[in-house]
Amino acid sequence: MNHRSTEHIPVLLDEVLKQLDPQPGQVFVDGTAGGGGHLLAIAERLGPKGLALGVDRDPLAIERIEALDQELPIALECDSYARIPRILAGHDIQGLDGILLDLGLSSDQLAETDRGFSFNVDGPLDLRFNPQTGEPAWRMIDRMSAEHLANLIYEYGEERQSRRIARAIVKAREKAPIRTSQQLAEIIRKSAPSRSRNEKIDPATRTFQALRIAVNQELQELDAALKVLPDCLLPGGKLAIISFHSLEDRPVKQSFRDDLRLEVITRKPIRPGVEEIARNSRSRSAKLRVACRV
Repeated sequence: MNHRSTEHIPVLLDEVLKQLDPQPGQVFVDGTAGGGGHLLAIAERLGPKGLALGVDRDPLAIERIEALDQELPIALECDSYARIPRILAGHDIQGLDGILLDLGLSSDQLAETDRGFSFNVDGPLDLRFNPQTGEPAWRMIDRMSAEHLANLIYEYGEERQSRRIARAIVKAREKAPIRTSQQLAEIIRKSAPSRSRNEKIDPATRTFQALRIAVNQELQELDAALKVLPDCLLPGGKLAIISFHSLEDRPVKQSFRDDLRLEVITRKPIRPGVEEIARNSRSRSAKLRVACRV
């Protein structure tokens, strides 16, 4: 894949724009800029006097948006959405009219063979959003005991066969180092094959999810963000979060419900329709929740 091209399709785009309702002159942050789909659409509505600030931990995502060369009111920062308060201070922004977080992986990251996000093509078992920081996945599975690996895979991947998979990983690494995504995927498939013919996902899916979440400390980042982002909003400003599995959706739902700074707008999460799922199968598990700063 050309690192300067994008093939990401923004999920629930029409619904996000309807809920956030960006107006000319307002200031918004897309904390997971990714392929830039949501960010560009918001920026178009803000006009020349507004600002859309795109934040992403992945430096390649920032590069791709810069390469689009759009004449839109956009500023970009390679950082975590949990540090949005610091980013706003650096831009001398006092408050926001809206914040969007689209959690999880982008299609661009899955397409990059040198990151290991997809186990359908071989590549280094890295899984970091920012390859310059943190510990790659291969090193994590190199050092962890079978018990710790099993606990991680069960907690972050909700994988019922976590102990069997962890034992197989430890046994395999005694023979040869596990360095690529396909190496790991084959170990998992042999140790924990699909439970039935109706199983729609690859047996390696949950383990890769668990490792990616652990490597990038995704749930810790989300918890930190949920504590600080409401204070970044102006009164009436909106916080919209798209999640893709229960480990993300659960804390978002609870935080929106319990945070006295917020009023829930979406009593039930907004889901993609049949047409969007047909157009973009990766959208099928998406849930959009929106809350307003009181």
